[in-house]
Amino acid sequence: MLRTLVAVAAIALGVAVPAAAADRAIIILDGSGSMWAQIEGKARIEIARETLDRVLSGVPVELELGLMSYGHREKGACDDIEMLVEPAAGTGPAISAAAAAISPKGKTPISDAVRQAAEGLRYTEDKATVILITDGLETCEADPCALASELESQGLDFTTHVVGFGLTREEGEQVACLAENTGGRYIAAGDEATLAEALTTTVAEVAAPAEPEPAPQPEPAALAFNLDPDLVLAEGGNGGIAEFDVTWELYRAAAGGGSGERLSTDYGIDWKASVDPGDYVLRASVGYAHVEQPVTVAETGLAVPYFVMNAGQLIIRPLPADGAEPDSSAAVYSRFPNGEDDTSYGETRLFVPAGDTEVKVTIGAGEALLTVPVKAGERVSRDVVVGIGIARVNGYFVEGMKVEDSGVFVEVFAARKDIQGNRRSVGYSYGPDQSFSLPPGDYVLVTRLGAAEVETPFTAVSGEAVEVNALLGAGVMAVTAPGSDFVEIFSARTDIQGNRRSMGYGYGGALDLVLPAGDYVVVARPTDGSADREASGTVVAGERLELSIE
Repeated sequence: MLRTLVAVAAIALGVAVPAAAADRAIIILDGSGSMWAQIEGKARIEIARETLDRVLSGVPVELELGLMSYGHREKGACDDIEMLVEPAAGTGPAISAAAAAISPKGKTPISDAVRQAAEGLRYTEDKATVILITDGLETCEADPCALASELESQGLDFTTHVVGFGLTREEGEQVACLAENTGGRYIAAGDEATLAEALTTTVAEVAAPAEPEPAPQPEPAALAFNLDPDLVLAEGGNGGIAEFDVTWELYRAAAGGGSGERLSTDYGIDWKASVDPGDYVLRASVGYAHVEQPVTVAETGLAVPYFVMNAGQLIIRPLPADGAEPDSSAAVYSRFPNGEDDTSYGETRLFVPAGDTEVKVTIGAGEALLTVPVKAGERVSRDVVVGIGIARVNGYFVEGMKVEDSGVFVEVFAARKDIQGNRRSVGYSYGPDQSFSLPPGDYVLVTRLGAAEVETPFTAVSGEAVEVNALLGAGVMAVTAPGSDFVEIFSARTDIQGNRRSMGYGYGGALDLVLPAGDYVVVARPTDGSADREASGTVVAGERLELSIE
């Protein structure tokens, strides 16, 4: 089949196919982590293996072909380049077998791979062709365009064909120079059929005699940008996390190393820039994960720095109880492996550095602590059950007579006393209709209005709400004392020393005071300096007593 396709391609080129071709070529198959990306539900590496196997099944035995791959043995290594099959005649089955064993993992060192392939073909002494199949751009801080020009100038008859597998039009333009600068072809392949066509065409070029010198091509238009960083959350990809925000900070490189003056702050995964040639430091941030690296922008060509953020996504859902919805008032405090921290409220979504993140969730007086390990490229979601109950509290003068006064004071204490006999306060507030979020346990509600105060014990249960109604057993005494400037109310009952307890006082000849039900004595001090006047009265719970002292 390939013999026929080679012949057809050669005829289309206007040349004849020789009986025995002595040309030598090396196919470079991309083994970087992105080759696991899918096209119509099928991984790119699987499509490439199967297509390569079909195309090479009909390769003329006299055609000397080899196979090289990169990024297939380890993550993060720019020197992971291996000659899998040395170029020789009849290597089709060996190349198919070697391609089937490739397991994509790492980076995309296109330039070094092409250089090693050229040297393996002795490009300065013999005619040599490299066929590159790649689904990504250079990620090892090299300039493919400059390399192509160098190999073309030093080679005897050197050609690189580039098959851009799954690349966008814009990405394809960035690697096309490898082919254009060496007289080769750049062919875009978006699926299995177009990849087979591209491989057949480029192999046919190797088998056919050299084409006549092509007419000079116009110079490519100048790029609108010369800095185009690429970023992933983890080596090999983003682990299925589709959306995240990126902040780019560009600094001028300091003379002694490190970053100097900040030049710009920009946002978005697709950010590109046109900057003056020179040395810079570029810092990328995704949430609380940060990576910076030096970048050199040359007079010509495109700088494509590659950032691996070593970050994942952490989702915390604070629940007051099992089966409940997240509490929007819950405070979520997080401390990350890099020492930074964050405080958010309600359901929290953060991008964090890989490692252990310490989390504290509080809802009211309830608290939960946990440590969450997050791997690079991983999304981790945790439901954090704080386990609280709700106490809804109100004060009542008597049963059925609710206190609506905003001055009513309520405070919740743990029921258990410490060794000194004191209780621990867990929260307080003013006004009616207050709610407290509490861990399960026994508590005492202290309600105070005017001189009336009552303690009401209750129990909080996780996931339940309890109504705590404090019965003050109180009424109101309203005193008017014309001609007086000071009024004080005392309990009618005296203590063992014969003293009455003061319940409250006021100025201006009038006083309204909430008092527990009982008997009281009122003392008014006249403004003319004469002797104090007294009156007595009895307060009934739930009633108002008006008392006038003439």
